[in-house]
Amino acid sequence: MSEITTHVLDTARGRPAQGIRVALERVEEGSASVLARGLTDADGRLRDLLPDDGPPLEPGTFRLVFDTGRYFAGQGVQTFYPEVAVVFQVRDAGQHHHVPLLLSPFGYTTYRGS
Repeated sequence: MSEITTHVLDTARGRPAQGIRVALERVEEGSASVLARGLTDADGRLRDLLPDDGPPLEPGTFRLVFDTGRYFAGQGVQTFYPEVAVVFQVRDAGQHHHVPLLLSPFGYTTYRGS
């Protein structure tokens, strides 16, 4: 399993948000570089964002960018948030970092998961 994972739940529909494009970026000195991209699965999860055989995760600031506009457009639903960006810090790279997103067309929330 990736050192950084996410799970997206569509709270308006009461089900996992399948097929959301997600980018993981490392943020350094005001600029960001994309480390990985992926799609949420049928359960709304993205478990394999970082490869198991890649370089070890280092402490720093990261950003998960969720393409919520495309997701809602595919359902024929208008949204106020075409993109959700969640910025977080990894202080202990030896820990697993799970960043869930609870999503609706006009609101979202996130938290540090387990």
